[in-house]
Parts: sequence; structure tokens; C-alpha cells
Amino acid sequence: MTALKRTPLYAAHQAAGAKLVEFGGWEMPVSYAGILEEHRAVRTAAGLFDVSHMGEFEVAGPGAAGLCQRLTTNDVNLLVDGQVQYTLLCRDDGGVVDDITLYRRAADRYLLCVNAGNIAKDLAWVQAHAEGVSVDDQSDRTGLLALQGPRAAEILASLTDVDIAALRTFRFAEGAVAGKPAIVSRTGYTGEDGFELYAAATDVAALWGALIEAGRPAGLQPVGLGARDTLRLEAALALYGNDLDDETTPLSAGLARFVKLDGDDFVGRDALRAEREAGSGRRLVGLEVRGAGIARHGYPILGAGQPVGVVTSGTRSPTLERAVALGYVEAAWSEASEGLTVEIRGRQVEVAIVPTPFYRRARKGTPKGGS
Repeated sequence: MTALKRTPLYAAHQAAGAKLVEFGGWEMPVSYAGILEEHRAVRTAAGLFDVSHMGEFEVAGPGAAGLCQRLTTNDVNLLVDGQVQYTLLCRDDGGVVDDITLYRRAADRYLLCVNAGNIAKDLAWVQAHAEGVSVDDQSDRTGLLALQGPRAAEILASLTDVDIAALRTFRFAEGAVAGKPAIVSRTGYTGEDGFELYAAATDVAALWGALIEAGRPAGLQPVGLGARDTLRLEAALALYGNDLDDETTPLSAGLARFVKLDGDDFVGRDALRAEREAGSGRRLVGLEVRGAGIARHGYPILGAGQPVGVVTSGTRSPTLERAVALGYVEAAWSEASEGLTVEIRGRQVEVAIVPTPFYRRARKGTPKGGS
């Protein structure tokens, strides 16, 4: 049996009493104080996540921009130095190899952050197309922390020389955090304001300790993968392996805004253009459970009693206090106002298609949550 991989923070997780579980070949913390408490900390104060299992590739050289444009669905030409782009790698048939974030560090230097379970697959995919371009897998040398929540900015500002107030969403800067060199990115996976901090794997334990100490008075808590999943699902953010995979296209997943079909060519564009013309056969929708139970991954979705789809992600929302889910349904049912159920442990439970995201963080003059 292959030994589970561990991030540089394994000892810190043990010391904090984290419940550790296997996740995609890694031994990772699922919770510390409990999923509900950690979820609420991120929504009301701040949470700190170890996501060092994620993968990082640097693509560099005169052909770096062209390679990124050829491999990703979004428009790399729109990026300037210090900007981040959510985008996807697709197969020739339009299936999603992975969803990633792309960082422009310079005109000839880009950083790709990829999902942990896809590191080997993605690296092979990028290298297969990278003639004349350097591709450096920095995953084992890089640690990644996510500081998320309404008080994340004030906590981080006390520890860094980066101008946090001036750093806009989906922008990044390079500086020092707690005296350690880091990339500070205003991005995240929770639906809250927050930051992702890339640093050397040898520095990430010191960063973790400094952030926990500085953030304690503001209510910062360490947060595991359990709350990470409930947070991202409330925000209707896709999880690769659940809501996205090689057999799913970004158009059926509702990600058309990140697919520039009328721009430069990229791998999968012709197939996705054909899908746009013909229409997607199935679509990802948001579901609210109207009866008792939680619609879990893999549960059948029924329309008028017949199978029409499948749940890909589901939970009871701690913020909204009701069960919500994402799932794919046949296109004819994607705007149905009634007649949908989910089979939960042998029972057909009524569900309704609702707008997503299920939760939006509060803006001035607007309420939280609701659908």
C-alpha cells in the first residue's frame, strides 16, 4: 500500500488535535474544533486552511504566454502582471482536464495552480504541449495557505509589507509575510473575501504559526477540509472530481463566462463551439431539498419519477440551515418548476431548482444568503 503524502504542516495539525483523513492520496485535516464551528468562523471572522497539497507549475520562456493561451479556455491576453485568472484545461472533445488558476508574474512567466489529485495528469498534459517552453513542477517545494473571512484583510495587513488595502480581487503581489517571501493573492474558495499565500515549503510552518497568533484576537480558527467543502458548496464553486471531470464540459457546468470561444484557438475549442450551437445535453443546476434528508453525491435525480440526472455535491448549509446540492440534469429539466425529486435512501424527496450561488457575502445594504 502506498503511504499517504503529508504537507509540511502535518506536525502542526497533530499538535492542534486535528482529525486527519485520507483525501486524494494525502493525509489532511478534516476538522479541528468541528465543521460547524469552523464554517461559522469563516463566515463571521476568519479561518486558516492548509492547502499545501495543491500543485504549482511555473511556465516560463518566450513561448509561455502562447502555451497558456493554447491550453486554457480563458483569454490569457487580457492578463497584466500581477493578475490572476480562473480558467480550465480541456481535452480535444471539450471534457475538463482540470480547473485551475493562472497567475501572470511577467510577460514570459506564468504560475498554474492545479488541483491536488490532478498534479501528475496535469503536468503530463502541459508538458505534452510545451515544445520549447520550460515547465517547472514546483509542487513539492511550495506551501499554500488560505486565509479567508471578513477579518482576513486586517489580520494579514498586520504581518505583511504588501499593501493589502490596494490589492484587488484576483490580483496578487509578491512581498514578505511574517518575514518570509510569499505571493499574496486575493483569491479563495469559500465565497468570502480572503487570500491565498504561496511560500517555500520550508517556510509554511512559520507562516502558519504567525497567522494563528496574529489572528487569534480577531477570532481566527484553523479550518479543515470539511468546512472547506460546505463553504465552497454554499458559494456554488465547483469541485473537480464531483462537479467537473474529463467527461464534463465547462459549458454544461455553467462556466461559459470562462470560455472564450470567439478568441484565439485552444485545445477543445472546436468541440465546445459545436456544443454551443447544438446546446448542452445536460446542465448543472442548484437544488434545494424541500423534504427531510440531504442529497449526497451520486444520488439519482428523478423527473416525474424517471431518472433525469445525478447529484454531484450536497450538504446541509450551516449558514442557510437547509439542505442544498448541485447536480446535472437533462437539459429539458434544467428549468423545471416542479416534478423533480432526489432518491434519498430509497425515498423520493422533493427538490426545487434554485438560483446559485446559494450564499453571497454581504455587501453594503444587502442581506446575506437567500435564493
